[in-house]
Amino acid sequence: MQLFRRCLLGAIAISALASGTPGFAQQSNKPNNGAAADEVGSASPGVCPAAAATGFADPMIIPHWNGWGVDSSQRRFQPAEMAQLAAEDVPRLKLKWAFGFPGANFAFAQPTVMGGRVFVGSVGGKVYSLDANTGCTYWEFDAGAPVRSAITIGPDKGGWLAYFSDRRGNVHAVDVVRGEAVWTAHVEDHPAALLTGAPMLAGTTLFVPISSREEVTATDPKYPCCNFRGSVVALQASTGKALWKSYTIAEEPRARAMSSAGVQLSGPSGAAVWSSPTFDPMKDMIYVTTGDNYSDPPTDTSDAILAYSAVSGKMVWSRQVTSGDAYNVACGGKEPGPNCPIAKGPDLDFGSSAILVNLSNGKRALIAGQKSGVVTAVDPDRGGVILWQTRVGHGSPLGGVQWGPAADDSKIYVAVSDTKIDRVAPGTLGAQTSPFNPNVTWLLDSKTGGGLHALSLESGEEVWHTPHPGCNDVPGCGPAQSAAVTAIPGIVFSGGIDGHLRAYSSDDGRIVWDADTKREYRTVNGVAARGGSMDGPGAVVVGGMLYVGSGYGLWGGTPGNVLLAYSLDGR
Repeated sequence: MQLFRRCLLGAIAISALASGTPGFAQQSNKPNNGAAADEVGSASPGVCPAAAATGFADPMIIPHWNGWGVDSSQRRFQPAEMAQLAAEDVPRLKLKWAFGFPGANFAFAQPTVMGGRVFVGSVGGKVYSLDANTGCTYWEFDAGAPVRSAITIGPDKGGWLAYFSDRRGNVHAVDVVRGEAVWTAHVEDHPAALLTGAPMLAGTTLFVPISSREEVTATDPKYPCCNFRGSVVALQASTGKALWKSYTIAEEPRARAMSSAGVQLSGPSGAAVWSSPTFDPMKDMIYVTTGDNYSDPPTDTSDAILAYSAVSGKMVWSRQVTSGDAYNVACGGKEPGPNCPIAKGPDLDFGSSAILVNLSNGKRALIAGQKSGVVTAVDPDRGGVILWQTRVGHGSPLGGVQWGPAADDSKIYVAVSDTKIDRVAPGTLGAQTSPFNPNVTWLLDSKTGGGLHALSLESGEEVWHTPHPGCNDVPGCGPAQSAAVTAIPGIVFSGGIDGHLRAYSSDDGRIVWDADTKREYRTVNGVAARGGSMDGPGAVVVGGMLYVGSGYGLWGGTPGNVLLAYSLDGR
């Protein structure tokens, strides 16, 4: 059976678990629905003292990690003064505290650390503000729908706001001290819309990527596939007012052929934006990567890197890397369903942000990894001309590069998924039940996938490659390394489907630290919690501590519901 795409289903798996809450108004000032520490109750475990809840240090003058990729370049590289974690000290990292997500079986949101607090979303629709040192809870905010996006913090009227999106097409702004809603904007009306990438704040403008689950909806033979188009929305950060909206596909969907089931088909569609935009202050440009088309006809902006004016939203240039890629999950069975496009794939989206880097020759590059297993560098100053391409994986709907590399000043570090799963009988040792169908059980192939590559920023040539160390016959272990990569000076962190977070020397790829997160934890908030597979979000390093979520139970991965914080010797 052909495997469905991780970028889509990894992004939407939890939407079916959420209640069907109605969408918010286009723009609204909502009453406070944040529960502060004193409102939660002093007897609640893990609640911060009420007196401490009003403090919030200026986040820009102390160590911090904001949004998805640290800064607007999306490099996922934390400099020494912010990391405050020397390479030689990494082997001393030990667990300091654990926080359990109540009633959850996924940990799929990357934390943000600002002003001495951790901000993180959850599958239950709650956004939490935690003390970065102790893990105690300052407040929790109910967004009304699962929140997968990383959270972006920005200044507003003498205070600070937390910006994030949810799976109902809404963007929220919440006061970081009180946990109160300041505004909510509904940015996409399509019923299958969901927002997975973190908003990007540049000056006073918030840029929001739009994706959808229509690729899965198309499995219903009665569904008129497909009419969603990916887009980027610019909002006024202080009010949520829409400034512009630009689609990844210029042509509006229109009626095409009739399906074999007698249902009207539409197109073009798809080219979702799954990841956080990249901002170029030199050009005042926004860069995004796109996924495949959902229906015929294929377009020239799917599986592409696109550049938009940050001021007007006009598309300035596009560089398609894989052409003719039209796919939806109706193509995934032994016999393609009525809504499967003629091309039937190959389903090789870009699922991660483009990384903007400076080269030693004074030029610049945008670099992005793709599910094809190919890393592509383009020139943002010459209309996206391709500079180099390097294959690091075999590629597949679940393979290649999934959630993104990290880059320092000389190298880009790329983890490879290339996971393989088999459908097995229920009760098979190490197998996991599908979250979509309780009658389906998956088992990870213990020999296929994984590995971390270091490539030269200048040429794409491989500097080193470290294979996955192996599963050692552990039932249910898979070597795929799908989670986003994180780098600090001298060290690269990469999480795997096997539940391990490993630290590699950036000089030669040696593994210098290995934490197995797949176990039960005693949590600061008293919630029963367990770690599992690591996929999607990567580690965050701030002020001598490392924060990471564990538990991503898709495609044979092990579920979990915990946020972990490590420090030197656990102190």
